[in-house]
Amino acid sequence: MFTDIGPMELGTLVILAVLIFGPDKLPKLIQDVSNVIRKVRSFSESAKQDIRAELGPEFKDFEFEDLNPKTFVRKQLMENDDLGLKEIRNSFDLRKDMEEVADAVNGRESAPAAAAVNGSVNGSGGGPDLVKKRAQLDPGERPPFDADAT
Repeated sequence: MFTDIGPMELGTLVILAVLIFGPDKLPKLIQDVSNVIRKVRSFSESAKQDIRAELGPEFKDFEFEDLNPKTFVRKQLMENDDLGLKEIRNSFDLRKDMEEVADAVNGRESAPAAAAVNGSVNGSGGGPDLVKKRAQLDPGERPPFDADAT
């Protein structure tokens, strides 16, 4: 509940409590507050038990934390891998793809990128050489027409 309170804040709260309520009333106040917290917890637990009893046996393992949208989505997508999402997530490496594109644009040859661009991965070797720069066109020469690119 109070995970973000440091030692300085806690010390400040104790000093303020002693100054506001006094050392003689402070133990009684702490006891009253702890009793209220216990009653609220017991009330919420009894309400959860009543809801579970009303829902029936098919919702016996129902957890109220699953009603949080983030928890629900995480549980449905990450634990139930009916769609093969883990396999897709593991095969998708954006950093590697971006490094290959950057190497191709800058003219550097990285082993996987150069092999994939040159077409030597599939053994055809007939693909365009995108790593090497093309020679300049002669004056008046038209650029090559690529029907697939237009």
